[in-house]
Amino acid sequence: MSTDLLLALVVFAFVTSITPGPNNFMLLASGVNFGFRRTIPHMLGIGGGFLSLLLGVGFGLGALLTAYPSLHLALKLAGGAYLLYLAWRIAMSRSLSEKDGKAARPMTFLEAAAFQWVNPKAWVMAVTAMAVYSDPAAPFLSVLVVALAFALVNLPSVSTWAGFGMALRGFLADPVRLKWFNIAMGVALVVSLWPMLR
Repeated sequence: MSTDLLLALVVFAFVTSITPGPNNFMLLASGVNFGFRRTIPHMLGIGGGFLSLLLGVGFGLGALLTAYPSLHLALKLAGGAYLLYLAWRIAMSRSLSEKDGKAARPMTFLEAAAFQWVNPKAWVMAVTAMAVYSDPAAPFLSVLVVALAFALVNLPSVSTWAGFGMALRGFLADPVRLKWFNIAMGVALVVSLWPMLR
């Protein structure tokens, strides 16, 4: 891979990783509700799950979805339904680290990793990255380079969103502000789904 193409790949990975989407809205809400440290497993799960998705797409899963559009549609519908469920949970949360009178918890590593496989934005990113930046002349190596580029920029990108959430904790300690913030995050999560499901 040429230096210019590698630079373009890193920029693409950074821009797609740091821009608003389901993962980043959930990390912002998690940073507010649980703090940065308790959100770390969620952040690592996003990185690990997306890396496995990239490798899966790069090594043939993308071709399978192209060959079977109904499978792709089923994946979109499952992902959309799960995102709506998560949006509802976030929007209904009313206090920091507490839900329905009992301690709430942030998303675990495995939950966040599994979510990448039904996250429509993650699929768009993975398929686009592999289609544009992998090299049919060196498929194995180029798939690994694409995956490594995303792995390097993913954690700093998602950490930024959790950090923003952590910075807002003091301001949102007021129950009324927190209520409206969580409702806004739930709505933002639903809105982020729209362009990916068309």
